[in-house]
Amino acid sequence: QVQLIESGGGLVQAGGSLRLSCAASGRTFSNYAMGWFRQAPGKEREFVSGITYGGGTTYYADSVKGRFTISRDNAKNTVYLQMNSLKPEDTAVYYCATTTVNFIVVDASRYAYWGQGTQVTVSS
Repeated sequence: QVQLIESGGGLVQAGGSLRLSCAASGRTFSNYAMGWFRQAPGKEREFVSGITYGGGTTYYADSVKGRFTISRDNAKNTVYLQMNSLKPEDTAVYYCATTTVNFIVVDASRYAYWGQGTQVTVSS
């Protein structure tokens, strides 16, 4: 059974920073691409960022490009999302997810396992 546990969410003022973590267990973590998604109230879940299993390739949604950085530590089975220059529109529940392929996909349906989510709230 695969488990993904996110942490690091919270309340921050606009312009601030947060670092999300996603700890994985249950199978070989390092073989597959990982992604971060978010879902704001009343909106669909959207892709935020992805990273290949080796960490050599990353991809970002235009809305977060230049502000967010994804990384992973396969020795710790953990993927991170460093979020800087946060805006009120970044407010959402953030989820990490793992694919069963080793390339980045933006379609949520291609992700096999999901964490429970962590709330990020950015005040203006």
